[in-house]
Amino acid sequence: MSQPIKHALRWIPACVATAFCLGVFWQTPAPGQVPAKLPVVEKAPHKSYVEKLTDDVSFEMLPIPGGVFAMGSPDSEKGRGADEGPQHPVHVKPFWMGKLEVRWDEYDLFWLKRPGGPPPRPDVTKRPDKLSDALTSPTPPYEDPTFGHGKEGNPALGITHHAAMEYCRWLSKKTGKQYRLPTEAEWEWACRAGTTTAYSFGDDPKVLGEYAWIEDNSEEKARKVGLKKPNPWGLYDMHGNVAEWCIDLYKKDFYSTLPKDKISLLPFNPPEDTRYPYVARGGSWIDPPEKCRSAARRFSDRVWLKLDPQRPQSIWWMTSADYVGFRVVVAVEEDPRLKGIQSKVNWFSN
Repeated sequence: MSQPIKHALRWIPACVATAFCLGVFWQTPAPGQVPAKLPVVEKAPHKSYVEKLTDDVSFEMLPIPGGVFAMGSPDSEKGRGADEGPQHPVHVKPFWMGKLEVRWDEYDLFWLKRPGGPPPRPDVTKRPDKLSDALTSPTPPYEDPTFGHGKEGNPALGITHHAAMEYCRWLSKKTGKQYRLPTEAEWEWACRAGTTTAYSFGDDPKVLGEYAWIEDNSEEKARKVGLKKPNPWGLYDMHGNVAEWCIDLYKKDFYSTLPKDKISLLPFNPPEDTRYPYVARGGSWIDPPEKCRSAARRFSDRVWLKLDPQRPQSIWWMTSADYVGFRVVVAVEEDPRLKGIQSKVNWFSN
């Protein structure tokens, strides 16, 4: 490589420099400049990989390109919720995302099959002077955590936002990569996969059954992951099956705080030390088509624990939300605001 090119590359971000060396280069809009036509999909500088956790358990991570898109739904979209607007331009940097929703095969390694097994519930009558930030794992659930939906190959479900965040911390320590939940912006960008329609395949909800398990075809249960058609970027079950946690604390009017005439770089509402409400996306096996649109937003509520008789109620399991799961992401170049992010929830959180 010539000295001029070496010198130039020192001033190019790492992920862009990699693409440059491979003979691939693209240009993103200048900061704040909204392209005349959205979305703008950049060339992906990374490849898929398989994460092997044991000889028998592994999962695939797919490359999601960066780009700019109009987040949210237009006023004219059928089934639109008031919290889906106004639409606003967002720039997302490249990342990897799980090809499939996290399955019990993977999640069991985190809590059920760890050395020593699940930890006991803490004695909350003896509140410690200082709450530990040590990595923790789920205590035994009140009942069957699968709720009879099945286990091998099935999505982990009924799991709290805190539990999903702690799983990501455990997975990061185990693999050396920085796994986390996607932001709302990353999730919607990946779900849309370069489209502007209500679903990643178009606007006709009659086609949804080819891509998703919803109330009309699920027979009232979650299904094994990856059985339906994937979206254009190869991701399965982004619509339906189980709704998926995002890292964001839900705020109904969050979109209205963002500019409509300038690009926002990966906006997100960071988690706090409260149990609720957090964002879950994609709709689920219990939902009608309009709840499974790319822009549809859902948020957690205390009612998701209403059948838990334990006091205090679990921070790990949701006895009344067996339709919520998650998938994981890894950034190509992590946003400083997301480095080392972890749940702030503990047994004393409201």
